[in-house]
Amino acid sequence: MPALTGYLTIGLLIGLGWWLARIGWLTLEQRRLMSSLAFNVASPALLCSMMATADLGHVFARSVLVSYAAIVVAGLVYLAVSRLWFRHDLADGAIGTLLACYTNAGNLGLPVAAYALGDVTWMAPILLIQVGLLQPLALALLDFGTAARRGQPASGWRLVTLPVRNPLTVGVLTGLAVNLLGWTIPIPLADPLGLVGNMAVPLMLVAFGVSLRLDPKPAGGTDRVESWSLVAIKTVLQPAVAFGLALAVGLDPAARQAVTVVACLPPAQNIFIMASRYDVRLAFSRDTIFRATAVSAVVILAVSAALG
Repeated sequence: MPALTGYLTIGLLIGLGWWLARIGWLTLEQRRLMSSLAFNVASPALLCSMMATADLGHVFARSVLVSYAAIVVAGLVYLAVSRLWFRHDLADGAIGTLLACYTNAGNLGLPVAAYALGDVTWMAPILLIQVGLLQPLALALLDFGTAARRGQPASGWRLVTLPVRNPLTVGVLTGLAVNLLGWTIPIPLADPLGLVGNMAVPLMLVAFGVSLRLDPKPAGGTDRVESWSLVAIKTVLQPAVAFGLALAVGLDPAARQAVTVVACLPPAQNIFIMASRYDVRLAFSRDTIFRATAVSAVVILAVSAALG
């Protein structure tokens, strides 16, 4: 039950945003301001601090390969389903793929790992693969996709210059460089960087709550079917794949439980911030994250009881 602490924290902050919007203290324009601040300032600071101190050795453990394989399978299944039934363009498909496989490994994953697994280091390799590979790739696709929608010519130069144009990628690459070079960020810089980074998660969650209250509701029909399909892929298929692969490669019971619980986590809230930044499937991503977060709480409790 202590694992529910992470869900309670998220729910309270989302509820705070919803209530402040309901009583008129926060508006859509202020939601956009919070999303912009989270995307351009707070999240890059958080990612830089995290990457600068992450244990890169966790990336090469056998259990990590199981988690990575489950992420790949979930993403590929969504792409196959999307190609057959939903037929999205590049930007829409990028958001859908993130919702299928990009895990809330930070503000929810860390407390769940601490309480349900007894070790937060299980989340380190997931954070690394996401912020080091999945996120920059998704941002590149969103950049190209939104440029195509606006009639701007797609060019290799846009991709080459993405790291210096996108704040999230800058934060990731800067922190990774510090880590690989064995440097330590000086305290006079590390402390303010940490303070700014600590704003990221609260801003994301409060903005998410404001969106639930004020942004347009998603359409029914195909969008709703796709949303629930993504919930099933992320909270049921991905953990099932992780558990099956863990059995196949002979992981010990503790590692099997860990990779399965980690795979049960819902999509990350920063997908909503990316959708807001690029104005791509904002309401759809918001509602899919909300649904998957609610479902994952039940799934994680069931998996923890069965495998713990």
